[in-house]
Amino acid sequence: MVRWIPGNGEEESLLLKSLGLGSVEELFRDIPEKARIRKIGLDPPMSEMQVVREVDRLLAKNRTLEEFDAFLGAGLYDRYTPAVVDGILQRSEFYTSYTPYQAEASQGVLQTLFEFQSLWVELTDMEVANASLYDGATAIGEAMLMARRLSPGHRFLLPSTLFWERRSVLENYAPRTDMEFVEVPCDPKTGRLDLGFIERESRRDCFGVLVEYPDSLGILQQDLPKVKAAIGDRPLIVSADPLALTILEPPGNWGADIVVGEGQGFGVSSSFGGPLLGLIACRHRDARMLPGRIVGATADGAGRRAFTLTLQAREQHIRRSRATSNICTNQTLVSLAFLAYATAMGPKGLAQLASELASRGQELAKALREVPGLKAPLVEAPFLWEFAVGVEGRGTDEFLRSMFGEGVLAGSSLADPRPGARAPRFPGFLTSVGERTDTAAIDRYARAARKVLGSPTSGGAP
Repeated sequence: MVRWIPGNGEEESLLLKSLGLGSVEELFRDIPEKARIRKIGLDPPMSEMQVVREVDRLLAKNRTLEEFDAFLGAGLYDRYTPAVVDGILQRSEFYTSYTPYQAEASQGVLQTLFEFQSLWVELTDMEVANASLYDGATAIGEAMLMARRLSPGHRFLLPSTLFWERRSVLENYAPRTDMEFVEVPCDPKTGRLDLGFIERESRRDCFGVLVEYPDSLGILQQDLPKVKAAIGDRPLIVSADPLALTILEPPGNWGADIVVGEGQGFGVSSSFGGPLLGLIACRHRDARMLPGRIVGATADGAGRRAFTLTLQAREQHIRRSRATSNICTNQTLVSLAFLAYATAMGPKGLAQLASELASRGQELAKALREVPGLKAPLVEAPFLWEFAVGVEGRGTDEFLRSMFGEGVLAGSSLADPRPGARAPRFPGFLTSVGERTDTAAIDRYARAARKVLGSPTSGGAP
C-alpha cells in the first residue's frame, strides 16, 4: 500500500489558487505579527525507523516503582493487582475504555457497570451510584456542583488541610460561578477540624460542606459523625478511601449526602499518574442530580433480567443545556478493573489487606520517629497507612531528592509547587505503605533517612 504524504508543491499551489491566496502565509494574516512564531527550531524529519529508535531512547529514561522502595501516596497507591484482573480486562468483549453508545446491545458491559455501582453503594452505605467519573479530584468537583443544585447559597466549606491538587481542581470548577471557598481550620497539633466553626459558618449562605475520610494528611477525623447534626440540611460531601471503607464505618451511617472517592488502588497500577477512577454515590432522592450516567436493572419483553442506561443527565443526550454536568463518558475499563479486583479479593481479603497496611503504617511511623531530624507523624492523630512527616533542619524537597538518590521514594511533598503558591499549613510530606512495604524496606527507608540527614545509622537489617 502506497503511503499518502500530503503537501507537495503542486497540491499546495492548487489549494492556494482555489482560495484566492498567493501564499500559505496569507492563511494566517488574521494572527497579529507579534504573536506569530517564525521558526521553532525543529530538527530535520526522520524516517519511521529513526522515530521508533528515538522514542525507545526517551522511554529508556523512565524508571519504574519496582526499582525503588516506594512510599508514595496522596491518592496514588502502589498495590499488587492479582493476575486474574488483567486476564478479565484483556478479554475482547471488555477491552474498551469508552462508553458503549448502543448501550442495550452491550449487556455484559452494562451488567459490569451495574455491579460496579452496587459495590460503591455497598461500601458507602448510600443508595445510588453512577457509572463512574474521571478521577477522585474531579469527583469532588462534581459533588460540589451537585450540592449547589441541591441547596441555595454561595459559600462552600472545605478542610484547610485539603491537598493542593484537589483544591486546584475545585478552583477550576468555580471561575464561572459566584462560589466562595471557606476553609475550616484545624488544631495545629492534632489536625482536628473545628466543629464549632463548621456549625457557625454552615448557617451563613452555605450550600455544602466537604470532609475527608481519611483526610489529606492521612488523619482519621474523630468528629465526622457529628458534622451532619452541626450543618443541618446542608449537603454533606464525604471524600472517602475505598479500602478504608472495608474496615471503617461507612459514611452513609453518619449522615453523608454524597460520597466520592478515588478508585485507582483497586486493580489499577499507579503507572505515570493515571488512568484514575472517580467514584460518586448519593441518596435515592437526589439521583436525578447525579452527573454522568446510571445503569439500571430491569426485565425485557420475555421477563428476563436485563440492564439499561436508566438516567443519562449529560449534555450529549436529551438534557442538553439542562444537563447536570458536561462529563460525556465514564471510565468503563477502569471501573471493570475496580470490580474485578474487589471480586478477586473478596470482602474478607480487602478487610485483611486494610488491617495489614494499617499495622505496617504504625511500623513505619515508629521507625521514622527514631530518625533524628524527622517528626513522624507530623500531627498527633489516628491514621491508617498514610501520614505526614516533618523534616527539621533542611527543606522537604531537598530531603525527598536526596532520598531518591538513595533508591527510596520517601513520599509526596505537601507544598504546592506552582509559582506564587502559599506555603502549606503543615510543611512536610506524605508517606504511605503498600503491600511491597515489608520490614526490610522500612529499615532501608530509615537507614537512608539517617544518612541523608547526617545522623549515625543504627539498628535494622544489614
